[in-house]
Amino acid sequence: MTNSSLLSLGLCLLFLFHTSLAQLEQQSWRGQRQQQQQQRRFREQSECRIDHLNARQPDHSLESDAGLTEFWNQNNEEFECAGVAASRYLIRPRGLLLPSYSNSPMLIYVVQGKGYQGHLIPGCPETYQSSQQGERGHRFRDQHQRIQRLQQGDFLAIPNGIAHWIYNDGEEELVLVAFSDTRNNNNQLEKRNRKFFLAGNPQRQEREQGSSYRHRGEENWGNVFRGFDTRILAEVFGVDEETARRLQGENDDRGNIVRVERDLEVIRPPRGEEEEREERERGGRFANGLEETLCSARLRENLGDPRRADVYSEQAGHISSLNSHKLPVLNYLQLSAERGVLYGNAILAPHWNINAHSVIYVTRGTARVQIVGNRGRRVFDGEVHEGQLLVVPQNFAVAKQANNEGFEWVSFKTNNNAISSQLAGRTSVLRAMPEEVLMNAYQIPRVDARMIKYGRDEAVVLSSRDQGRVRASA
Repeated sequence: MTNSSLLSLGLCLLFLFHTSLAQLEQQSWRGQRQQQQQQRRFREQSECRIDHLNARQPDHSLESDAGLTEFWNQNNEEFECAGVAASRYLIRPRGLLLPSYSNSPMLIYVVQGKGYQGHLIPGCPETYQSSQQGERGHRFRDQHQRIQRLQQGDFLAIPNGIAHWIYNDGEEELVLVAFSDTRNNNNQLEKRNRKFFLAGNPQRQEREQGSSYRHRGEENWGNVFRGFDTRILAEVFGVDEETARRLQGENDDRGNIVRVERDLEVIRPPRGEEEEREERERGGRFANGLEETLCSARLRENLGDPRRADVYSEQAGHISSLNSHKLPVLNYLQLSAERGVLYGNAILAPHWNINAHSVIYVTRGTARVQIVGNRGRRVFDGEVHEGQLLVVPQNFAVAKQANNEGFEWVSFKTNNNAISSQLAGRTSVLRAMPEEVLMNAYQIPRVDARMIKYGRDEAVVLSSRDQGRVRASA
């Protein structure tokens, strides 16, 4: 072999060595980062002492010109342990939820009504355009970023620090429940939810109502423009100081949900075109993976159609899950969700969440819920009703049984691919055990062990054996 050939071979081997080393270092760095994040969350949660849980209604509300905002107190021990915050918005027809952003990533569920919403993502193009007749015959073109329709059953992903607004263009109240993961690794401010408004003066109305309660996660001290000098604002926007003062909203007493006098006229595609585009995205014609930016990422998914359920039982109900496989942006948010429906007296098999806390919000009906901790102690046993919220800590076992009229809920989970393990049914851990293990573990004969394993062939949602039950509509 010539010297030149040996030199070429040596250079190739050297290149491969450095490439492999770089890849190993990158993998090692990613592994260390994930381990550090897990350790960080573990340290923050190591002081959890959960002896008793409660199904809670909102603790505090803020009335606005065109709606109501309700807050759950995140100072409660179970909320602090799970690292979550929650709020509910009731937006009246032609009500506009003012633009805001927060330090924590968020999932919003549309409980009732319809409307549309806009994300204000930095660096993304203004892809919606229109032309209007201006003064002296000049054509004026309005441009803004993409907006999307909202309807009952939708989950909406809101990355932390991304401003958004929501408008109710329907004829009924638009009801939203919002869940924030305050201990998310993307939140580096503090382990509480902070809301930053871009318009209005939401805190003013609370102060005038004489409220003595201040929700630490929702300290509304006016919008962010309030703290800047009006001359600076006038200069950077090219407007007069009076207009700059209007940006600050100091004398605005409408709250954080304002009424639009005439229907909000914004550019959006016709209904058919928008739905067609969304179907193409769901069908995979757009990659929508991690390589895409937030500008083109899909940020909404509907779980209202039982035909798309992950688990469906004609007799018992259905479960639909939302994770980063279905909505890739959840990889960034590190959140997932679930929507469930139980027919009359049906049971959601006892289970635990392997890698996430879960927060249950009741959207309809009533159910008896039991939650059991690591010492075999029942930390919750009671009925939950529409509008209530209940925290289920990671690894705590939970079971739900609907009342005669049925039960519906959504769950928000603190992992982008939350996994649950069942205690009963076809996919349960007991079904996966050998009969001999069950016989010796529970001191039972083989016939009973076999019945425990194969007595119920349903998965996750179990129909009631009470023949007199009344089935609720989905």
